[in-house]
Amino acid sequence: MVRTMSLLRALISTARMIRHTPQLAVGLPPDDAVLLDAPDERLAPALVAAAVGEYEPAAKLLAITRESAEWENRDRYVARLAAFAHGRDAWLAAWLRAAPRDPDALLVRAELAVRRAWESPARAERLRETGPLIDAAADGDPRDPVPWRVALDHARGTHVPHTAFESLWEQAVRRSPHHYGCHVSALQYLSAEWYGSHRECFDFAEQAAHDTLPGSLVRALPVRAAFTQLLSGEPTSAQADRIDAAADLAIEVSAGYEAGDPWPAEIRNLLTYVLVERGRWDAALEQFRLIGPYATSFPWTCFTDDPLGRFLETRDGVKIQVASTMPLSNRAARRGAHGHYA
Repeated sequence: MVRTMSLLRALISTARMIRHTPQLAVGLPPDDAVLLDAPDERLAPALVAAAVGEYEPAAKLLAITRESAEWENRDRYVARLAAFAHGRDAWLAAWLRAAPRDPDALLVRAELAVRRAWESPARAERLRETGPLIDAAADGDPRDPVPWRVALDHARGTHVPHTAFESLWEQAVRRSPHHYGCHVSALQYLSAEWYGSHRECFDFAEQAAHDTLPGSLVRALPVRAAFTQLLSGEPTSAQADRIDAAADLAIEVSAGYEAGDPWPAEIRNLLTYVLVERGRWDAALEQFRLIGPYATSFPWTCFTDDPLGRFLETRDGVKIQVASTMPLSNRAARRGAHGHYA
């Protein structure tokens, strides 16, 4: 009898999935329309030009972000340009030859050097060699917090003590108190994987979220702390409550942006992973709808060399999970207030 009931439940679940999974795809772009780390309309022309060795569009874009103090955009663009230069840096070399003191070129050079050093087997030694490049980038424009974000990443890899790290953090927030990239770098330093603990990481993230401006991505910082907690294994009951609260706050932040907006895409990808790990399937599916075509490498590269494939597999899995919990028929929805069919 028990085996019969188990088989019956499995058959009903399968029938639900077959019935409902197609309709749950409404609002989700097809697999071949999903892009990984797609650049926005401002960055795309700079990357296209860099691909043919031309640096002028990148120089113009970063100059605009610096002159107008668009520090969040500047940080993202510098990171993407440095990632591109990692494999094709002729355009950056030409830029530095033409304008060796350009603060924007110096910043991309510093970011690239730190990225390359992080990948070296002699990481700490290579990172120490990049120190003068970061100093040069910081001197380029004293207002700019982005070199200090690079310095925070550098400090994590060179094993600086908490006191030295706090000094760098003070310099960063003096320039931009709510800069998301600097907060992420500080959170990584304070994580249990590096020089802190899960409690310290969460405390920092929650305080930063409380202190920041409405609409700032820093309000979603606790979901990054939740992610690091989940990576360490099954959370305790108290930790699970804190993770769910972080996810709820990130859902609130996500709701403040339009669906398909590339700006909060990484936060939404990260939030979706956390929701999946917590078995919150309906909320995860809603985030996939808000993500639209904008898959991001993080967090999926933490688990696979095929982040886009992992994103799409997870999205399919969430649809199946949601479908399996839906009623097999819609009779219940057609019942009147007293249990009679309408």
